Amino acid sequence: MKPWSTSTENELRHLLNEWDPIGLADDLVQDEYDCMLAPLLGLLCRGAGQTEIGRFLQHELEEHFGLNPLGLRPDAMAARVIAWWTSVGLADGAAGA
Repeated sequence: MKPWSTSTENELRHLLNEWDPIGLADDLVQDEYDCMLAPLLGLLCRGAGQTEIGRFLQHELEEHFGLNPLGLRPDAMAARVIAWWTSVGLADGAAGA
């Protein structure tokens, strides 16, 4: 069983869809970035910081999606993910629900 809730996954999915680095997330396609949900949540649960999250996002952009991350600002998205994680109280280990 995963240590986070479905609502936590949905919130992170929403953040990734807002970022939408490949330009495909819309009302019809909501799962384009689901491949990043579990790895990101795993990193966050283990206490990864902004640098590690940013590296993960950059790697995904380059290796999985075949994109040049320049201009897509994975570091800024990492900061946003960390801020979200902290704001909803999950950084304190309250990921399950």
